[in-house]
Amino acid sequence: KGELRMQSLTFDDAGMYQCIAENMHGIIYANAELKIVASPPTFELNPMKKKILAAKGGHVIIECKPKAAPKPKFSWSKGTELLVNGSRIRIWDDGSLEIINVTKLDEGRYTCFAENNRGKANSTGVLEMTEATRITLAPLNVDVTVGENATMQCIASHDPTLDLTFIWSLNGFVIDFEKEHEHYERNVMV
Repeated sequence: KGELRMQSLTFDDAGMYQCIAENMHGIIYANAELKIVASPPTFELNPMKKKILAAKGGHVIIECKPKAAPKPKFSWSKGTELLVNGSRIRIWDDGSLEIINVTKLDEGRYTCFAENNRGKANSTGVLEMTEATRITLAPLNVDVTVGENATMQCIASHDPTLDLTFIWSLNGFVIDFEKEHEHYERNVMV
């Protein structure tokens, strides 16, 4: 196939490689540089979010994405408690932490630890719980005669510390109220 495969790379493998293809009509060359990257984990370019919000009863994914080569092994703690995979908590291969069915007890300081054969690093963020957003009055089915107007309501409760946006769609396509202002009108009641 013309492939060159290398395993268990070391720094000595770095350099310029050349592929030569030849037949009775001639010869052609192609060059490529192989750089060997090795570095301890660092969160300088991509630190954990300092504040993570999760809705009560929902699920949250806390990302942990340090720069590291080779790929680090990950572990997590909440305060001083080491976290392990369980029915509500899962540590993904990419380092992210997932918590399902979030409760008030899940609030706190979470630390991601990353370690490879070059070193280790950690980053910390605080998880805060918010009240879940709920539709308290859903739109009802409406029968109207062609040419008449129809009004549909949607009312929701939400955590007062968060902003709330209503998005309406028709058959799965979001309605653009600015472009379709002659047909649709949005009335926001506080």
